[in-house]
Order: sequence, then structure tokens, then C-alpha cells
Amino acid sequence: MNWPHKDLLDVSQLSREDVDVVMRTAASFREINSRPVKKVPTLKGKSVVLFFAEPSTRTKTSFDIAGKRLSADTFGLAKTGSSLQKGETLKDTVLTLQAMNPDAIVMRHSASGAADFVARRVSCAVINAGDGWHAHPTQALLDLFTLRGVWGDDIVGKTVVILGDVAHSRVARSNVRLLTMLGATVRLCAPRTLLPKDAKALGARVYHELEPALDGADAVMCLRLQLERQEAGLLPELREYARRFCLTKDRLALASPDVKVMHPGPINRGVEIASDLADAGNSLILDQVASGVAVRMALLYLHITRKEEGGAA
Repeated sequence: MNWPHKDLLDVSQLSREDVDVVMRTAASFREINSRPVKKVPTLKGKSVVLFFAEPSTRTKTSFDIAGKRLSADTFGLAKTGSSLQKGETLKDTVLTLQAMNPDAIVMRHSASGAADFVARRVSCAVINAGDGWHAHPTQALLDLFTLRGVWGDDIVGKTVVILGDVAHSRVARSNVRLLTMLGATVRLCAPRTLLPKDAKALGARVYHELEPALDGADAVMCLRLQLERQEAGLLPELREYARRFCLTKDRLALASPDVKVMHPGPINRGVEIASDLADAGNSLILDQVASGVAVRMALLYLHITRKEEGGAA
């Protein structure tokens, strides 16, 4: 099929067929990452701007590696040291980038909707690498790719628990949308102060206690607890959160015998997840990192070559 999307702003714009195309394309690129020479000329001569107006290590590095392994030229732009820090508006920054004629802009911004704002003002592809609390589509897709690696292509009937600061998590929102669309059951578990008001409207089941949420679960995805939540009064103290919601081996025994453990990183060991569990044999945390490169290679390829292959906008 011809890739039908100019931009990737959220997983909600994707059909089941679109998701399958991403998964199959990522699977074909995964092999490249295990070669002695990890580079192919697929996107030679193409340019990708990594516009990260919010701190990032994993996602930015992952996209940088993905672009370089496809032979694209990647250029990093951060808020620190850029014209944004000097008072330039996002619109003017984007129009400046557009004038340089890149083939794709990978964007992270603290404001929800920023990627959509940019996409409507440039002719090149825009891939959302996280906007505020709204969406993180590439993380959801790489999480799915990781799970399909152990479960196979069909995730219908699987139960996934998303544990932690759901209210402020774009990772949680995108994963709920993607996993429920594909037939999985998603449970959200967090203290009441860390659950969004629209939690049930997302299509997930809501739990305020960890033990019942884990009952029979096939995978548990821990979320990073941002320490500023305690400063904002949303948590009494980290020790109390860890006592009630830290994922441990004893608690995980309530889940399915073959349960898998995930975390988008960075990890606060002993707060969100016990250190021994993060390194256990059923942990997929490093698999998620590896999947991220393959999935982002696929997304760069699909979006940058779309026009050349005659796909509709």
C-alpha cells in the first residue's frame, strides 16, 4: 500500500492496516540493526531535523540513529541555544526550518498540540516525538512492536496494565488508544491524584489499588514518576508511593505466569519498579529500546518516501 499520511501526530489517525504496515516495515529494518555494518542507502540525500524543544535523551538519540542508519542527514535543534530561547515564536522558527527544505521534522514540545500546529505550516513530514501530555505515538508503536515480538501478531484478549503517573503521561494516552483499537484490554492503575478525569473515557479500566489491577495481567507497563509531582502536592512522599504502587516480584506473582514487564524510561529504581525486576528475565525494557530504532526507521522511511511513491496526502 501507499502510505496515506503526510504526518504522524497520534496513533488515533492510524487504521489497523496502517499499524500493520508500520510493524512489517519495522521488522524488515530490524535485521539491519544486527549487521556488522548497520547502514543502508535507503534515505541517502534526505534531511531530517530533530526539533526537540524539551529535554530528551532516548527518543532523540533513537531517531538520530534511525535516520543515520538509513543514510539520511540528521540535524539537531534544541530550545537551549536556539532562537526560541531568544524570544522567537514557534511559528517563526518553523517557517525558518521550512525555508531550509527538510524532508522531515521530528518534533518534541512541552505544549499539547504543538506538532499539529507545525504540521499545518510546513510541506514536509512532521513526526510527533511527544507533545505535552497529549501524545507520544512512536513510543506506543515501539511498545506494540516489542509485545508482538513475544506474543505474535494478534494481541486480542491480552491484558496490559499501565501503572503510574497516568494523568501527566502522553505515553499512557497513546498506548491506551493503540492497544484498545487492536483488541487488548487496558487497565490503568494509579493514586487518584495521578489519574486523568477522563480515564474511563479513554476506554480503559481504572484501578486505585495495585493488587487487583495485576490479577491475571499479561504485561505491566510502568511509567516514570516525575519527582515534581510530589512538590506539587499530588503525592504525600515517594516512600508512600513506593509502598503502595512499586512493582515488585511478590506483587507480580498475581499476574499471568508469563507476564512481561515494560518501562519507557528513564527508570526510578525502587520507586516505580524494584531494581531486580527491572533486570529480570521477563523484563522487556531493553527490547523496547532496540524496537525504538527499528520502528523509527520504518516511520522515517514511510513518511519521507510517501510522495515519491505516489501516496495521497
